[in-house]
Amino acid sequence: MLNVNELKFDEQGLIPAIVVDAITKQVLTLAYMNRESLQISMEKGLTCFWSRSRQELWLKGETSGNYQHIVSITADCDGDALVVVVEPDGPACHTGTTSCFTKPVWESDERSEFSLQALMTLIEGRKTEKKEGSYTTYLFEKGLDKILKKVGEESTEVIIAGKADDKAETVYEIADLTYHLLVLMIQMGISLEDIHRELASRHVIDHKIKQEKMTK
Repeated sequence: MLNVNELKFDEQGLIPAIVVDAITKQVLTLAYMNRESLQISMEKGLTCFWSRSRQELWLKGETSGNYQHIVSITADCDGDALVVVVEPDGPACHTGTTSCFTKPVWESDERSEFSLQALMTLIEGRKTEKKEGSYTTYLFEKGLDKILKKVGEESTEVIIAGKADDKAETVYEIADLTYHLLVLMIQMGISLEDIHRELASRHVIDHKIKQEKMTK
């Protein structure tokens, strides 16, 4: 672990902190910390910043309830900037948006940004605002049994492709299965955060088991 004394604070005693959602990997905000706010952040496990406008410490969520629970804090190669990975209780921005970064400046015509959360939002839109001719809307209209049947079919396709040791086909079928699983999740009101928390809890258990084995 890097010693805090090795970090490089600027002439005002501040260091930029880029806050990232642990689950979606979305950049939530850019704030600043001084030594005291960084120390508070590490002690409480909650983000605490230095407000440059108010010239005071600012524990995120203290008034809004939108606390940011810290997963990790990492410095860059020069030690003059931080990435703070968090699990947020609510929006990061004072305007009420999830992220402070909401104003596109430029986008590539050849490349597109992708995330599972964005795909989930798109699929959910096909359920709430039905689109004629949409396969996703068709699945929701047919209901749970149809969705479960497709999950079963795609699971079988993954097994067949994997058994054939065909990497490209297996990737293709896993993508199909993932899509249908996302449809199932939305149908049942399951979020990516729910899956993340379940996997994280298993990781903790696995880590404890490994530690126990190492001490025997």
